[in-house]
Amino acid sequence: MKDPLFQPIQLGKLSLKNRIVMPPMTRSRSTQPGNVANDIMAKYYAQRASAGLIVSEGTQISAMGQGYAWTPGIYSPEQIAGWQKVTKAVHAKGGVMFAQLWHVGRVSHPDNINGEQPISSCALKAKNVKVFVDNGTDAPGFVDVVVPREMTKADIKLVIGEYRQAALNAIEAGFDGIELHAANGYLINQFIDSEANTRTDEYGGSIENRLRFLGEVVAAMTDAIGADRVGVRLAPFTSLNGTVDATPIETYTAAAVLLNSLNVVYIHFAEVDWDDAPETPEEFKDSVRAAYHGVLIYAGRYNGEKGAQAINDGLADMIGFGRPFVSNPDLPNRIKHGYPLAPHNPETLFGGGEKGLTDYPEYSPS
Repeated sequence: MKDPLFQPIQLGKLSLKNRIVMPPMTRSRSTQPGNVANDIMAKYYAQRASAGLIVSEGTQISAMGQGYAWTPGIYSPEQIAGWQKVTKAVHAKGGVMFAQLWHVGRVSHPDNINGEQPISSCALKAKNVKVFVDNGTDAPGFVDVVVPREMTKADIKLVIGEYRQAALNAIEAGFDGIELHAANGYLINQFIDSEANTRTDEYGGSIENRLRFLGEVVAAMTDAIGADRVGVRLAPFTSLNGTVDATPIETYTAAAVLLNSLNVVYIHFAEVDWDDAPETPEEFKDSVRAAYHGVLIYAGRYNGEKGAQAINDGLADMIGFGRPFVSNPDLPNRIKHGYPLAPHNPETLFGGGEKGLTDYPEYSPS
């Protein structure tokens, strides 16, 4: 039987060569000052262009959207030009690449946003969350996040406009589409999850209200660049960066219904991936499959066998492999042939240069 991971798939107008996704992973290697994508990032992504789809590391839509030191942006002309180097290198290797657009909201610190107070759905500080700042060395310095300011209606309108412009900028930068980061405790997730949103207006309270910001952002971006070039990442069952929802199955099935009505090209679910984490409930995956008719991507604790099974079971269309892509630039080939996977060095994940980014070799059968 053919391995479903290596069957082609249609993603909007794009024909993908396989169903393996390199999901977004923060690497914090952008050029300073200016948070500009650069040549070593172009080399890194081009090395991994054998994935059916690459999703870039989280890329802030504005200066206020930045949560960590040295992450790239996509709001200045220099940043757009930097990303053009990356997309050109990926396309030259036959790859397809979406930009992940994010605004971190409260998961930040004034040191990373020009001394400003972070913004969020409400003035709730994320508990036990640290971010890293530039402390003058190559090694990031970790600091506690601060209490954010609750966004006004004017703030909400402004940020929706920033997302729209960032989507246009991504297309100008040569990306094939964009992924909206609505997961892992960042700004949009701070509106969605009940325990992170105490608003009493039309953006808080009921599930419909808490999904309103997500829907308005997606509508603005699909209007700008077309729904066939917009995907969305969600994380229903994680508690990353202090966001928790009281009824995740109900909330995120409603999100799938909403995104289906907006015709986004894919939904990308980030599953909990620590060692003893619970599995995503089968009933949830079934309800999402019934509610949403586009491409479904799942990423978490997958290997080749488990990923192929999820596709064969009809629950997923594509599978994301995160950390294995860090240290295995030729990951699809290794999965296909059963070659061993190289471990990554956790010390070189964030910041620094080519070490731990572009110096992992492809597998060479001896």
